[in-house]
Amino acid sequence: MIISRSVMYIGVLVLVLGCKLQKKSFEFVVLPDTQSYMESYPDIYIRQMEWIADHQKRFSFVIHLGDITQNNSENEWKLAKEGFNRIESKVPYTFSIGNHDMGSGPGKFADQRNTKLANAHFDIQALKNNDHVIASFPKATVDNLCSKFEIAGYTWLVFSLEFGPRNKTIDWVDQIIEKHPEAKVIINTHAYMFDDNTLHGGDHWWQPQAYGIGKDTGADAVNNGRQLWDKLVSRHPNILMVFSGHVLKSGVGRLVSTGDHSNEVYQMLSNYQKGVEGSQSGGNGFLRIVKVDVEKGEISVSTYSPWLDAYKEDADHDFSFENVKF
Repeated sequence: MIISRSVMYIGVLVLVLGCKLQKKSFEFVVLPDTQSYMESYPDIYIRQMEWIADHQKRFSFVIHLGDITQNNSENEWKLAKEGFNRIESKVPYTFSIGNHDMGSGPGKFADQRNTKLANAHFDIQALKNNDHVIASFPKATVDNLCSKFEIAGYTWLVFSLEFGPRNKTIDWVDQIIEKHPEAKVIINTHAYMFDDNTLHGGDHWWQPQAYGIGKDTGADAVNNGRQLWDKLVSRHPNILMVFSGHVLKSGVGRLVSTGDHSNEVYQMLSNYQKGVEGSQSGGNGFLRIVKVDVEKGEISVSTYSPWLDAYKEDADHDFSFENVKF
């Protein structure tokens, strides 16, 4: 076979351009607790989701930190799904089940691990078909999700874990991570950090152990942030980021910790709901935009409200991590 120089040149050119055009950075949205919007300010929530849909080409995925609803009621879950329908098949999404999203009935916050309404409104098979979800636990539920993405030259696993992840949930995560040693891992769970820039535990308020589910034992025993670090996050060299909400007071915090394999883990708390210091209109629609630049070795975070068309520009809400090793 004789191949002309021109054909060879074109082939090399296509290969080079393909490498240059491969994205070295990407962005995703972090949606903190939306519970106050569900209860009192639905228009703000819908505006958040419409804005994400309007910028679908910009964002690789959306992470909801949990407490999607305030009262775990039929009407609030219906509204929640209406919002997610705005980004369905446009931007992949995943979510954590918060303490306000489970319970024996409306307003029974995590008195038991009952997620019937969440599972009635969000179908696990639809998520697997449309939103890169590759596994769930327990099977056929949305209680704990694992999503997989191929972005910026890496495989990314995004785990969304229930409020107070159980020991058996941690075992499930362990097994998947061990099967994907090449992947970069992001953990999303409702309660993990406190607003003093430390892991949730000790004498901190609002720990999973303080709720009804905290009485469970054995494989069903719950874990707070410090326990999650010890049992899961610190043990895997490829866990890169952890996101959480839940905590009031300032509602924000961040922490860089070194894992057992000398790897750095970037951990962030964000919450703007009613009850957080300075919160207005249930949070005024503020969400976070996370940019990951694998070429620069940087993770940058900004905080924006589609409702106000405004940014929070102080250091607690606009910051970056440099010299990140991917």
